[in-house]
Amino acid sequence: MRRFFRNNGLSITLLVVFLSLLAGQFATGRRVHNEERADEGEPPLSAAEYLVSPHFLEATTENWESEFLQMSMFVVLTVWLFQKGSAESNDPDEPAPSRKGRAHRHNSHAPWPVRRGGWVLRLYEHSLSLALALVFLVSFAAHVVSGAALYNEERLRQGESPLMRWEYLHSSRFWFESLQNWQSEFLAIGAMVVLTVFLRERGSPESKRVETPHGANE
Repeated sequence: MRRFFRNNGLSITLLVVFLSLLAGQFATGRRVHNEERADEGEPPLSAAEYLVSPHFLEATTENWESEFLQMSMFVVLTVWLFQKGSAESNDPDEPAPSRKGRAHRHNSHAPWPVRRGGWVLRLYEHSLSLALALVFLVSFAAHVVSGAALYNEERLRQGESPLMRWEYLHSSRFWFESLQNWQSEFLAIGAMVVLTVFLRERGSPESKRVETPHGANE
């Protein structure tokens, strides 16, 4: 068991932190939303009701959407673009990595798609970006659905007619919600790319070694 936690400590810790923060968002969001409902003379939502409410789902999917857009774009962009000296970039002075999948087809320890070859291998070679992009698209769609539901609740309280989901997708409100998160994600990853040129964190794989020159990508 100790070996399991040592080998998976990073993912387990991140999962625990994620669930803790999500629970905090849920608790505080429910309180805020019920206060708003009380001001409107509406009954409070139970925990189960709030869990599937547009208020909670819209806030959650809106953030997931931006996170997975950033990660999928970063994975793809780092295939073609470089930042000299950054720990987050390939070295522009080194030759591009060649496709070595076929050379490992008979390696029993290689992942099954590598041993299978063909279109399965070609798909596997891009599986990381495809998986991240898929989660982004699911989160984007969920944001549209939940955001439209929340916006229509507000419109109905004001005596206005509800919008169709495609109308909400084309609204300034939807794109304001999305773009304010997207820009911050690309700012953060851009800062990481540039700061790793000059700054170090001993022991972290996200950093170059302390003694490495600024211009080296390692």
